[in-house]
Amino acid sequence: MRVEQVEITPIAVPDVPLLNTKGVHQQVFLRSIIEVTTDTGITGLAETYGAARTLDALKQTAPHLAGLDVWNLNDLRRRIESALPDAGGINAPTMLADHQKVDVAYSAWEMALLDIQGKAIGRPVSDLLGGAVRGQIGFGAYLFFKFAKPADQVGEDIMGEVMTPDAMVEQARMLVDAHGFRSLKLKGGVLEPDAEVETLLKLRETFPDHPLRIDPMGAWTVPTALRVIDRLHGVLEYLEDPVRGMDAMAELARQTDMPLASNLVTVEFEDVIEVARNGAVQIILSDPHYWRGPTGCRHLGEMCRAAGMGVAMHSNSHLGISMAAMCHVAAATPNLRFDVDTHYPWSRHDVVKGGRAAFADGKLDVPAGPGVGVDLDRDSLTELASLYDTIMMQDRDDTEEMKKYIPDYVRQVPRW
Repeated sequence: MRVEQVEITPIAVPDVPLLNTKGVHQQVFLRSIIEVTTDTGITGLAETYGAARTLDALKQTAPHLAGLDVWNLNDLRRRIESALPDAGGINAPTMLADHQKVDVAYSAWEMALLDIQGKAIGRPVSDLLGGAVRGQIGFGAYLFFKFAKPADQVGEDIMGEVMTPDAMVEQARMLVDAHGFRSLKLKGGVLEPDAEVETLLKLRETFPDHPLRIDPMGAWTVPTALRVIDRLHGVLEYLEDPVRGMDAMAELARQTDMPLASNLVTVEFEDVIEVARNGAVQIILSDPHYWRGPTGCRHLGEMCRAAGMGVAMHSNSHLGISMAAMCHVAAATPNLRFDVDTHYPWSRHDVVKGGRAAFADGKLDVPAGPGVGVDLDRDSLTELASLYDTIMMQDRDDTEEMKKYIPDYVRQVPRW
């Protein structure tokens, strides 16, 4: 089977004003939906980021896929690298980490090719990754401080304003009641550290058996992080990216036994080797959208196993194709033992047939059908592609969006 046709559809999906240390989410998030069709008529699906640099990378590489043997992933990598020499990163300057265009483009195309492979032999993608070690994937409630969505923005709000510890406890209660989540992750770096500590202590009091995590996205200095760790001893499952940069993470790690996780200082395989040597990180967050696809995530899992590090899974705003792919990767990564992050409950839309996946006790079944295991809903795709054309937004900029709420806002990382 060889690649005959490729289609890339950028879409915009209504979002809500979720806060982070860089700013706030815009009124929509952007995704790219990919369809790759072979000379035998099989079409593979993939979903990835939708901002301008990712779209450019996809469009630059798409013509180079013509005639590609869908089983030859090494040739796919060679073609991507040839099409994107010295391509650099995909992320805007306001982001805190960068992912290489080559890796992001490869990840997207690999996802579609694995879907084709699975459909061709009647097996799920998890089988192509070595076999599922679990049939259900546990997810955690992703908690965000947030503004109320302005009335002039597209789409509906979810849960209104959440800007206090007590309001966050109510948000957690609503997500747990609705979806059965059994762990909680707080996006931190928004309120002052003492307020976020208070939030976590109230969450622990309300949910005594739920593992807790916080991700300040590098918003704290090392002294601040140590003070927070002292107050949260025995409360957190792990602490994700409390300080900014490899050197700061290593400095912090030398002064605490709190498990430190990261998706900001570890984004390439070379980073895994470095943190294995300097001890800066004990848990690395996997993600099939930039860790060189589903097969790259499996390689990451093996590297972490060999280095004695843990594996978790990162999330960005996403829809059902990505969700299915994440489930397959999680199913086929034996040492992924933490509940997976997901933004999925913060949207009301999807592009897969049958509607949005429904969590049961915080878990999703790994799709059992061939390939990724989902089919495209053409009507929904058309609707969200039309919104992309009308909304006229091509990049994510949380900092600039924040100035609509707080005109004198200045991005500062670390802030405390």
